[in-house]
Amino acid sequence: MDQLRFEGRTAIVTGAGGNPGLGRAYALLLAQRGANVVVNDIGTVPEVPAYEGVASPAAVAEEIRALGGKAVADGNDISTEAGAEALIATAVDSFGGVDILVNNAVLCIMAPFDVMTSRHLQRIIDTNLMGPVWASRAAWPHMKAKSYGRIVNVGAAIFGGNMLMSAYGISKGGLFVLSQALAVEGEAHGIKANTVNPIGYSRMVPALQQDGASLLQLIRDNFPPEATAPLVAYLAHEDCPVSGDCFDTAGGKVSRTVVARNQGFTDTAHTIETLAERWQEVMATDDLTVIEKIALAADQSEVRPYSEYAEG
Repeated sequence: MDQLRFEGRTAIVTGAGGNPGLGRAYALLLAQRGANVVVNDIGTVPEVPAYEGVASPAAVAEEIRALGGKAVADGNDISTEAGAEALIATAVDSFGGVDILVNNAVLCIMAPFDVMTSRHLQRIIDTNLMGPVWASRAAWPHMKAKSYGRIVNVGAAIFGGNMLMSAYGISKGGLFVLSQALAVEGEAHGIKANTVNPIGYSRMVPALQQDGASLLQLIRDNFPPEATAPLVAYLAHEDCPVSGDCFDTAGGKVSRTVVARNQGFTDTAHTIETLAERWQEVMATDDLTVIEKIALAADQSEVRPYSEYAEG
C-alpha cells in the first residue's frame, strides 16, 4: 500500500523533549512522514530526580530539522489552562493551525495511597489528566473550524491496578473516558479521539522501577519507545478508521482494550440474598458484549441550552 503521509498537517506532541522518550519517538515519526511538529516539554521534573537527563524540546526540534523535517519547540506547562492555550497558540503562530494533538506529557511519583503528599497527587492529576483536557479544549475550536482533527491520548497499562501508582492510575484511566467523550462530541465535526496505552523505555522508567538493574535492562532491550510510535501515528492519520477506542502497544505487539458488559440477571424483586445466590451470574465472563461508542441523536432540539444554567 502507499505510505501514509502527513504533509500539510500540523501535530502537537506534549512531553516530547525526553531522550529516550515516547513523545520524542512520536514527534520524530510524524515529522519523518511530513507533518509540521510542535515539540512540547517543560524540561526537568524536580520532584523526581531519578528521571534520566534533562528534557529539551529545543534539542528534539533541532533533531527533526537536521533530518529535514519541520519543527518548533514549546516550553509551556499544559497542566494549566493558560499554558495549554499558549501551546496551541504556538502551533497556530508557527504553522497556521493544529490538526493533530498527541497528549503524551506525564508525571508519575510512586507512593502508597495514604502516604503520597497532597501536592504530589494534585500535580499528577493536573499533568496527566487535566493537561490533556486543557490542551484538547484549546485545540477544539481550531479543529471544529476546519471540520478535522485527530486527538491521541497516551494512557498507560493500568487496568487492574498497579502497586504504589494510585494517582497515576486515576489520571491515566481518566483519559480512556476522555477519548470516548471527545469521540462522541467530535463525530459531527470530523474530529476523532482515541487512547493508546504504550509500554516503552523512557527517562521516566528508572524513577519507577525498584527491582534492580536487570529489569531496567530488560525493558530497555525489549521495549524501545520507537516500537509504540506506528500505532500513535496511525490513529493520528486522516485514514484512521476508529474513534473512542483504546489500544495497547508494547515491543511490537498491538491489541485493543475494551469495556464489556455481561448479561447478568433481571429480577425486579431481588434482595440481598438473591444477589448472594446468583452472584456467579453477575460475575460471568462467558457472555460479554463490548460497550461501543454511543451515537449522538440526530435531533438535539430537546436538549436544554447550556447557556440557560451556566454560571460565569
